Amino acid sequence: MHCSVDGGVATITLDSPANRNALSQQLVADLSSALDRAEQPDVRAVVLTHVPPVFCAGADLKERAAANDAPPSTSAGNPMASVMERLGTMRAVTIAAVDGPVRAGGIGIMAACDLAVVNSAVTFALTEVRIGVAPAIISVPILARCNWSSLASAWLTGEPFDAQAARSMGLVTHVADDVMATVARLVQGVLAGAPNAVAEAKRVLRSGQPDMAAMVELSDRLFRSDEAAEGMRAFAEKRPPRWSPEAER
Repeated sequence: MHCSVDGGVATITLDSPANRNALSQQLVADLSSALDRAEQPDVRAVVLTHVPPVFCAGADLKERAAANDAPPSTSAGNPMASVMERLGTMRAVTIAAVDGPVRAGGIGIMAACDLAVVNSAVTFALTEVRIGVAPAIISVPILARCNWSSLASAWLTGEPFDAQAARSMGLVTHVADDVMATVARLVQGVLAGAPNAVAEAKRVLRSGQPDMAAMVELSDRLFRSDEAAEGMRAFAEKRPPRWSPEAER
C-alpha cells in the first residue's frame, strides 16, 4: 500500500499483486492507515488506485477459510466495514480509479467512494453466492448507489458484467479509455470548489432525503460564510476565487 499527498490530493495505491489485491487483513489494515493520513485537513480529494492488472479480487479466501474459528465480528469491530464507512463519510471527495477487473468485496470498496472512474474494458462480478456466502457487508455502499432490481441478475447469479452495465446500474459514475486523465479532471473540479462547500455538498448528497428546514439553515449559514463572500467577490471581479488553505470546520 502506498499513500502520497501532493497539492491537496492523497493518492492511495493498492499494491498486493501477488494475491490480485485481495482484501487480506494486512491490506485492509494498510488501507485504514492510509485513510488516517487522507483524513488530515490538508487533503481535499482522495484517489484510490491500484497496481495492475487487477483493482481488487475481493476477499482473501485462503486467509478467510483459515480464520473461520475466530469469534464473529460486529460492525463496530469489522475493519472492512470501517474502511467503507470512512470512504463515504470523510470530508475529502473520494475517487476510485479502476483500470482492472473488480470482484466481490472490491466492488464494495469502489462503491463506497463518491466517484468511480473505470476503464471501458473492466469487468465486474459479485461472486459471493458461488462460494456459499452473500454480498452482505458490501450491500451497504452498493445499495446506497443502485436500485436493487438493476443489480438482481448479477447479485443472484454471480455472472460477470461490463463497465457499461455497471454505469447503467449506477454502480460507477464514469467510463473512460483514459482513467487517470478523467480522474485528473475531476480532481481539478473538486479543488476549484470551496473546501467547506464541497464537504457540505458531499454530506447532503449522501444524506438520503434531506429535511427542508435543515437545508434552509445550511443554505443560510453557507451564504453567510467567508467562503461565499470570497466566491461572490471573485465572481463580480471576474477572477478565480482564492480559497483559504484551511477549510472551515
